[in-house]
Amino acid sequence: MALKKPAAAAPTSKPAAKAPAAAKAPKAAAAKPAAGKPAADNPAAGAKAASPKAAPSKIASPKAASPKAASLKAGAATKAVAQTTVSLKQVAAQLGESHGMEKKQAEAVMTGLVELMVEHLKKGDRLRLNGLGILQVRHSAARMGRNPATGASIQIAAKKKIAFRPAKELKDELI
Repeated sequence: MALKKPAAAAPTSKPAAKAPAAAKAPKAAAAKPAAGKPAADNPAAGAKAASPKAAPSKIASPKAASPKAASLKAGAATKAVAQTTVSLKQVAAQLGESHGMEKKQAEAVMTGLVELMVEHLKKGDRLRLNGLGILQVRHSAARMGRNPATGASIQIAAKKKIAFRPAKELKDELI
């Protein structure tokens, strides 16, 4: 019923709004001392604490964000749809068709190629595939790190990583 009478609701809503602010003021004052601060920076100053200059920084303007956000969303949607995963068998089947080989024979060649590449990478060799790029194993040394949850120092073990550096031809084709 208070909603039907806006004139009666207005006086009751103002004291109700001030009561929670007054209840929050001691907690905010306990967290940050209010002494020596200007009224605009003082959380215990009540309604003066929320300055009009501070509000726009927290809330993004729809005019400023919408064209850029729309283009980013459109770009992300097209990338997600365009990307598909091609298996080794599918590549072997296409290779077999283009070179007049049986599907099984092309799969055997591709499987052998992958096995040879793994052997060379295990030895520590660099693999340069013309037009594609360079595959190599890189070593990362042991180092000290921090657990983000606790802040405690932890030892991060040394490990090996497989690095791929694309060839200039591949970069030119994709860009």
